Amino acid sequence: MTSNALGDFLRAHRARLRPADVGLASHGARRVAGLRREEVAVLAGMNGDYYARLEQGRERRPSPQILEAISGALRLDDGAREHLYRLAGTAPDGARPQPGETVSAELRQLMDGQANAVAFVLNPATDFLATNTLAEALFSPFAAVDNLARMTFLDPAARGFFAPWGRAAEAVVAALRHATGLDPHYARLHDLVRSLGGASAEFAALWTSHSVHAKTRDAKELLHPDVGPLALTFQTFDVRGAPGQQLVIYHAAPGSPAAQALTLLGALHATRSER
Repeated sequence: MTSNALGDFLRAHRARLRPADVGLASHGARRVAGLRREEVAVLAGMNGDYYARLEQGRERRPSPQILEAISGALRLDDGAREHLYRLAGTAPDGARPQPGETVSAELRQLMDGQANAVAFVLNPATDFLATNTLAEALFSPFAAVDNLARMTFLDPAARGFFAPWGRAAEAVVAALRHATGLDPHYARLHDLVRSLGGASAEFAALWTSHSVHAKTRDAKELLHPDVGPLALTFQTFDVRGAPGQQLVIYHAAPGSPAAQALTLLGALHATRSER
């Protein structure tokens, strides 16, 4: 990670917009991808030199009013806007406790009670802290169920498991980027980013895009070698009392082919475990 994270973030999001996206006319050849600095400054209603200093890292403590203006100019969604504020040091820094790495017995009991749903707990670095039986069955094609980001980019099984793989890769990187704003001093997260950036060119490219989001509910398309395609929905819940932990549930519509496939998958896994 660079020492000018705020500037990197601004440049990446500026490059995604074209003049037509924000109602500006485009004249002459453009030497940069996306908007020019002065165009962002005009949209945000601020001095162009001041905005340039923000991108260059010469100005690192913009006011909330400035950040709000830039958020509007760059068309940031809620997740990206929150991340911008944290990069600028406006959000409380250091008040958030470091993520817990131990899953409570009560939460494990709750997960084990989800016989027809996949349940697992992740920390902000996407390390698996706990899984229920059906989660073990679902992720069985992977060599190790240890870290979701590592599995997505470095385990060959991921390319066939996540359908499409590109969407899953973008989502996990965007979630990691969001987590760096929430837990800027979490060493495990920064170690993971450095490790994956050195091991995967695809991860490194996605990381520099500065996409940020933390979805709480979405569709998930998977392809398991034992039971075929699985059209699931996932929901994510923050674990109260364990900062940084998230309980993730994958479930299928009752009576759907995916629900039947999950039942079969659980039975196959149980049979193999007995053997």
